[in-house]
Amino acid sequence: MFRRRSATLTVPAARRLTVGQVTLEVADGSVAGHRYRANFDAWHVDPELPLAVVADGMGDGEGSLLAATVATETLTELVRAGWPTVGPRELRAAVAEAQIRVRRTGAALDELTGCTLTALLADPDGEHCWIVQLGDSRAYRLRGGVLELVTVDHTMAWLGVLHGWWPANSPEAARARYQLLRYVGHPDRPEADLLALPLRPGDTWLLCTDGVSDQLDYHRLRDLLSGRAPADAVQALLDATLGEGGVDNATAAVLRVRSAT
Repeated sequence: MFRRRSATLTVPAARRLTVGQVTLEVADGSVAGHRYRANFDAWHVDPELPLAVVADGMGDGEGSLLAATVATETLTELVRAGWPTVGPRELRAAVAEAQIRVRRTGAALDELTGCTLTALLADPDGEHCWIVQLGDSRAYRLRGGVLELVTVDHTMAWLGVLHGWWPANSPEAARARYQLLRYVGHPDRPEADLLALPLRPGDTWLLCTDGVSDQLDYHRLRDLLSGRAPADAVQALLDATLGEGGVDNATAAVLRVRSAT
């Protein structure tokens, strides 16, 4: 269920799931890239519920892999247990439990144990979705040819660029990208951002780790998502990260929204 691949791959065909008035067509995949010895991302696209999760372990040790896996499994477990009456209270409780479990896991390790967490859960009526966000993995929405980043990176780099402390392409911003302000496993157990956004037929959603968003710029992401079926889009995104050097693990889940009628 929670898969990891450490080489190039062929993305499986997309799965379809109808919720309320819409059908979600979903595909996912991951590559380790060329820099790391293994893949420290974890991800899950549920076969029965309208849920997709991506998590990016911090660092390249055992704590990285365990944090991403535990966070992904915990959120999935608790969403399944509460479905179909999962709302903001239940999602916040699930993130809080993920914080507890990751911290507990890290207590037995003499190394950093933390991860990012980005998830999308569609409401049973299919009218909107919940986005859960901790860290610097991302959620994008492509609508009418416009690609929008709907999440905020919880990093010093984001704050610095937003408030004009330094240019986005500066050495200061590059260093600050690695200073996460919120993540799963943080000693203060920070809450996730929780966003409610409408689902419209024709929308394409991308959840990805920074191995995708850091290697492929805005226009490349938009072009690779546009006009492609979800499985083809995931394949194109992952292949493109390898073509750019594969300097990080890269994970992507693409969801296309269609009318159920």
